Amino acid sequence: MSLLSSYRVIYSTFIVGLLGAIYPLPIFLNAFRPDWLVLIIFYWVLALPHRVSIVHAFILGLLLDLLLGSTLGTHALLFSLLAYVVSMNYQRFRYFTIVQTTLLVGLFVLITKLALYWLASSLQEIVLHKHYFWSIFTSMLIWPWFFFFMRYLRQRFKVT
Repeated sequence: MSLLSSYRVIYSTFIVGLLGAIYPLPIFLNAFRPDWLVLIIFYWVLALPHRVSIVHAFILGLLLDLLLGSTLGTHALLFSLLAYVVSMNYQRFRYFTIVQTTLLVGLFVLITKLALYWLASSLQEIVLHKHYFWSIFTSMLIWPWFFFFMRYLRQRFKVT
């Protein structure tokens, strides 16, 4: 597959992830929304670290900050750090089992959630609710199916 077609598939998943992050849900389901962009960045940097880099993660974070109306740069910083950690250790992470990568995804989502809370609370006074962390469990729950679906897409469209 050509380079342009490979990037079309990758960027399409980025757009779907951004839409999944802002799609309106009922209030009781909003706490269970998985962190789609963390999953997408983790997958693409793990699968193709030479194609998806820290720059992509930074731009996705800026776009998410703009779409959510959050402080500009918070998601960009955290997504860049996520991409950096995964790109530095992708050879090790590739040998993890699906259970180990699920736990790793849960750890990354937890760190992202805690860092977002810490950054937001340093700028304004906010209250931490227990349902803030429920998205960690839903992200971990869908990771195995998400991983196999993304691998199917990558193989189906011959993204290399």
